[in-house]
Amino acid sequence: MNFTSLLQDKRLTILLAGEIDHHSAKEIMKAITAKIDIYMPLCCVLDFGKVTFMDSSGIAVVIHTLRAMKELEGQLLLENIPDQPMRVLQAAGIGRLIALQERSAV
Repeated sequence: MNFTSLLQDKRLTILLAGEIDHHSAKEIMKAITAKIDIYMPLCCVLDFGKVTFMDSSGIAVVIHTLRAMKELEGQLLLENIPDQPMRVLQAAGIGRLIALQERSAV
């Protein structure tokens, strides 16, 4: 798993890529926390567009990021979610906490 981050107008976008599983989740959470601590964004976007697989560890990444943003009184958005990660998020009921935006068909 790797990711790229972009900051523009207090909006931190994290472009996730690869697999989010128990091997990578802790590293991802540490890296996201570091970015949030440095930039203190008003909005954090997790872009799942290039995620190829996600297990329940991805739920921990989302909840961890949500808590970090709530501490800043900020907002978390999930975007470009492919089918497989979307099924995991929906099964966990994440849609009740955060709006889920599927990958747009292009």
